[in-house]
Amino acid sequence: MPGTTPGAGVPGTPRLLRAMNDRAALDLLLEYGPLSRTRIGKLTGLSKPTASQLLARLEAAGLVRITGTTEGRPGPNAQLYAVDPGAAYVAGLDVNAQRIVAAVADVTGETVGEFELRTPGRGAESAVDQVVRALDAAVEQAGLDRSVIHRVVIGTPGAFDPGTGRLRYASHLPGWHSPTLLDELAAALPMPVEYENDVNLVAVAEQRRGAARGHDDFVLLWNEEGLGGALVINGRLHRGFTGGAGEVGFLPVPGTPLVRQVVKANSGGFQELAGAQAIPRLAASLGIDTPQQPYPEVAAALLTRAAAEYGEDERLTELLRSYAQRLATGLASLTAVLDPGLIVLAGGLISAGGERLRALIQSELAELAASRPPLVLAETVRLPVLRGALERALADTRDEVFDTSRP
Repeated sequence: MPGTTPGAGVPGTPRLLRAMNDRAALDLLLEYGPLSRTRIGKLTGLSKPTASQLLARLEAAGLVRITGTTEGRPGPNAQLYAVDPGAAYVAGLDVNAQRIVAAVADVTGETVGEFELRTPGRGAESAVDQVVRALDAAVEQAGLDRSVIHRVVIGTPGAFDPGTGRLRYASHLPGWHSPTLLDELAAALPMPVEYENDVNLVAVAEQRRGAARGHDDFVLLWNEEGLGGALVINGRLHRGFTGGAGEVGFLPVPGTPLVRQVVKANSGGFQELAGAQAIPRLAASLGIDTPQQPYPEVAAALLTRAAAEYGEDERLTELLRSYAQRLATGLASLTAVLDPGLIVLAGGLISAGGERLRALIQSELAELAASRPPLVLAETVRLPVLRGALERALADTRDEVFDTSRP
């Protein structure tokens, strides 16, 4: 009997084909919201009897429910079906040095509970205790029990080294550098727990719901208190050997001294040239008065003023132009290596500069880079790390819960 070539279209079993149709219908319901049997049949190409059997099967499995009828349309009213939100729940956590924000979402992606735990300084409470307390508070706000949470995704600065399990590139996050931390979290939380770099999760949010939808190759530049990047290649996050891919703040660039032992010195490179701390210095060099506030707030306020008064105030205009040139300098290096199809600009400083800053960076990059990828502003503005954590958790959970091929 001749061998079968891999990928040559081997006919599926009836169970597998049913499962594929089930998943297609569920994905359509997630994308479009409530649909009638007739509409699902047209979108999937299934006959009315097959679509009816499919919906009955999904309803019996607790994956869909009837939500109403098509009132107001000509002809008999048809029942509308939607994914049952209670089919599964996931949680996401956004961790930084000042606070932990936890949220719970149902399987449709709707946030049903959220809680913010302030964590200034080191304090007496361990990182594990803080995570558990924030998660439990979000679960309680959702009116649920922790036992119904299928998966948790935690976003942090830096990345956990896959070889050692220790957090790297985030020395400013107190209490998160113990070599036993991941084991302690696994013991404290009974469900699967995953960890991801915070900027990578912003890229997930933009890929699933934002400006990068439909793009398999893009770079995301995060610009807030620190500069960070996320690299998506062939539709997948590229993390690097130690999880450090995208730590663009360390990127050597012209305009700053070449710093040795940059991880220890924590200065120099792209962060020194275009991070938040560079903006007050740039403003001072142009004779612009700056308020006495922490530099991230000062930087955002200056960029907001510069964008609003661009072309009217000569010094503020030069501030925005010079800062756009600095950002484009680092992006030119990334573009030369990765040749992305899109660059997404995200973070509080980008939002402060807005469309005016984006357009100036695009113009500068056109002169510095051989390829000219379009630059777009991120669309997920509120808690993008948290949204990315939920989207990451939802993707894996849906694959499990929506798989009707299993006995």
